[in-house]
Amino acid sequence: MKKVNIGGVPEHFNLAWYLTLKNGEYKAENINLRWHDYHGGTGAMCKALRSGEIDMAVILTEGIIKDVIDGNPSKIVQTFVETPLNWGIHVAADSKFKSLEDIKGTRAAISRYGSGSHLMAYINAKNNDWDLEKDLKFEVISNLDGAIRGLTEGKADYFMWEKFTTKPIVDDGIFRRIGNCPSPWPCFVIAVREDFIENNNDELKTILNIINQTTADFKSIPSIDKTIANRYEQELEDVQEWLSLTEWSQTILDKKTIQNVQDQLFNLNIIPKKVDYDFLIHNVE
Repeated sequence: MKKVNIGGVPEHFNLAWYLTLKNGEYKAENINLRWHDYHGGTGAMCKALRSGEIDMAVILTEGIIKDVIDGNPSKIVQTFVETPLNWGIHVAADSKFKSLEDIKGTRAAISRYGSGSHLMAYINAKNNDWDLEKDLKFEVISNLDGAIRGLTEGKADYFMWEKFTTKPIVDDGIFRRIGNCPSPWPCFVIAVREDFIENNNDELKTILNIINQTTADFKSIPSIDKTIANRYEQELEDVQEWLSLTEWSQTILDKKTIQNVQDQLFNLNIIPKKVDYDFLIHNVE
C-alpha cells in the first residue's frame, strides 16, 4: 500500500478530505493517505513541502505561487476551492481601533512570513491606498491561538483570517471584526512535490478523482450543514451562509488566473519575478 502524506488547515473547507478518509476510499485503491493538520496555515505547509514532510498540500493560491517562485520544488495540480477567501480583519474586542483607517501603520499579526495572513495584509493595504513601506508592520504569532493571545495582550493590533473560522471568536467577545478583504482569486489549490508527481502519477490521479467526486456533490450530502456546524463548533446559520458562498473546483488553475495572481504579487514586491505557467502548474493526465 502506497503511503501518501497530505497537509491542510483544520477548517470546514477540508471536510471532504475527512469524509473520504473516513469512508476508506483511498485504502480501497491501495493508497494509505495520511492527513496532517497545519494550524500554522500556508507558511507551515510550504515548509513541510520543501522538507518532504508532506507530499501534497491543500494550500492558499497566493502563498504557494510565491513559494514555488522562491524555490519550493512543487507544482499546483488543481484548484480546490474556486471562490475567493473572505478574510475578516479583526482587532481585540476592547481595542481602541474602530475602522480600517485606525489600523493603518499598526502591527498586523501573521502566522508566519509567506503565509496568507502576511500576503493578504499587502492586498488590504493596496485596497486602502496605504504606503506599503511605512504602513505595514508585522508580528509573527504562529496560529489562531497565537493571534488570540497576541491581540488580547497587545503584542499585535489586527489579524486577518477567514471570517467564518473566526466568527465564534467574534461571537464570544474576544475579537471584533472591523472589515473584510476577499482574496482576488480562487482561494485554495492542491500542490504536490515534483518528485512525488514524477514517481506516483497513477496514485495522484486516483486521489484527485476520489476527492473531486466528493466535492462535486458536497453541498447535496444530507445534513452537511449540521455536520459542519457540529464538527467546527459554528452556528448553523453561519455554515449555511458559508455554503451558499463557496464553490469547489475539479479543474486546473487557468493561465489568466495565474497571470493575475503573479501581476498583483509582483506589483506589491512580494515576488521578485514572474514565471511561465508551466513553471507553476502540472496537468495530471
